[in-house]
Order: sequence, then C-alpha cells, then structure tokens
Amino acid sequence: MAKGTGYGKTILIGDQFVMEEVPAIVSSIPFETETTVERIGGDGWILEDNRIEVPGYKEKKKDQQVGSINRVLEVMNIDVKKTPIKITVGGTLLAGSGVGASAASCVSLARALNEEFNLGYSIEEINRVAWQGEFPYHGIASGVDNTASTYGGLLQFQVKNQKQLFEKIQTPKSFEIVLANSGITANTALLDEFIEEQKKDAPELFALRLKTITAQSNAMKKALEAGDLEGVGKLMTENHKVLVEMGMSHETLDYLCRSALENGALGAKVTGGGRGGYMVALTPGKALQEKVASAFAKEGYKIITTTIGG
Repeated sequence: MAKGTGYGKTILIGDQFVMEEVPAIVSSIPFETETTVERIGGDGWILEDNRIEVPGYKEKKKDQQVGSINRVLEVMNIDVKKTPIKITVGGTLLAGSGVGASAASCVSLARALNEEFNLGYSIEEINRVAWQGEFPYHGIASGVDNTASTYGGLLQFQVKNQKQLFEKIQTPKSFEIVLANSGITANTALLDEFIEEQKKDAPELFALRLKTITAQSNAMKKALEAGDLEGVGKLMTENHKVLVEMGMSHETLDYLCRSALENGALGAKVTGGGRGGYMVALTPGKALQEKVASAFAKEGYKIITTTIGG
C-alpha cells in the first residue's frame, strides 16, 4: 500500500484565461487530497471516494473522474489487468469547484502510484502526469492547478508559446484569506466553449479584456512582492468586475463578494473557472478573517479559512 497527497489551490487572478497566455497568480492552500493505492485480487481498479464534498459534486464529476484515473494509469503504463488495485481518496480538501479538487486528486494519485510501483518519477514528471489527468475534467487543461498542487506556494503561472512557465512569488509575510463556496458546481469543460464564443462574437473586446487582465496580473505580482495588500485587494475587486461583464461569475458569487467587502475585506473575486464554485476574499489579520468568515458561516455557506504567501 502506498499514499500520495496533493494540495488544493486558489487563484487570485487570471483563472479562466491561462490558455490565452494570460499570466495567472495561483497559490496552494494547506488542505490536501490524500490517495492510497493497494493491490487487490480481481481485475482492473476499484474506487472508494471518501472526500468531504459540496453536495452533489462527486456525482456530477463521476464520469470525468473515471476518465481521469484511466488516463493517469495509461500515462504511467500501469496495467491494472495484471495488477488490480484499489484506489481510496480522502483528505482535508473539500471536493468542490474552484479549489483545485480535481488537480489534487490527480497529483495524489500519481504520487501514490509512483510509490507503489517504484517508478522513480521526479517532481516534474509527477506534475506532467497530473496535468494529463486533468484533461477529462477540463477538456483542455492549462496546467495551472496541478502545478500549484504539485509544487505548493504562491506562483505566477503562464502558458507561452505552448510552454508552461512558472515562478515563485515571495511576499514579505503570509496573509489571511477566506474562501466561500456558492454551492453551484460548474462544468469546467463547458467554460472553454463559453470563452470561445466570446472570442468569436466580439474579438476586439475580448482582446482588450485580456490585455486588461494581463496588466492586472503583472501589477498584482509587484504588489504582492512589495507587501502592498491594499493594492492586491483593489486589483482583485477590479478583476471581478471584468469577469462579471464577461459572464464568468454567478449571482451567488457576486453576493458573497459584496458581503466580504461590506465586512471589511480588502478585495474579493470569483476564483477558479467561474460561473459557480468558490470566491476568495483578501482578509489580512485574524480578526478580519474571522469577521468575514463568520458572516458567511451564519448564512450556511461552506468556507475555508487559511493563510498564503510568506
């Protein structure tokens, strides 16, 4: 029996447009998916998914999950007809749209298989396998989620000339954030089609918006490195307005963002693919984090409180 883990993530900016060569700022969060692999009798593989979830998430993602597991097994050249296995998934990361649940599953599975079958994969190879495992979930996977899940930390990630590039972002100190789930499970693969329609219907406007988001991402990187959290928060909120204009948000996410700002958050925006899933609020300091989180919790929203950076 072998075990592997993968971090969850949140994206501060650039979420939906990485494949358009827009740089995204992404951070792992200290919640993990844990996968164990054990050899069994019989034929093929069986799955036991014990992850805590947003209601209905696992059922909606079931077919994509099966496709992902099969793809990871294929890429790693593991013949489960000869060596049947049981895959058990659990951990502290809530399974829901917007926190890299699928990527964390792929990374943790790749690590567990690597250990169980003594494959000797490097961290770069684990990341590559996890990226392949993301395709059934996303249609075309950019690699941003699995990179954050594999390496951890705060990163600026970009796909440029079909190459995946990333660099670590060092902040003066860590800071608190709150993630709140809308309860809406988005189909990430359909988001790609939605974006393509916008690009086709209004190409000049689409290009202008991507230029704006690219400038926001680069400005946010500088603000993070300088410890200018007010600047970071302002950029987050401005970016959310662009996403709303593009139809990438949801009325519940918009409500949560307004609530966070009314309770003192420095910034708030949708995180992840959009049109469902999570939003993220910048709430430096334990007191502010608790105030915003409590406001969400009182209304019954599932929340994650954590720190990033540093």
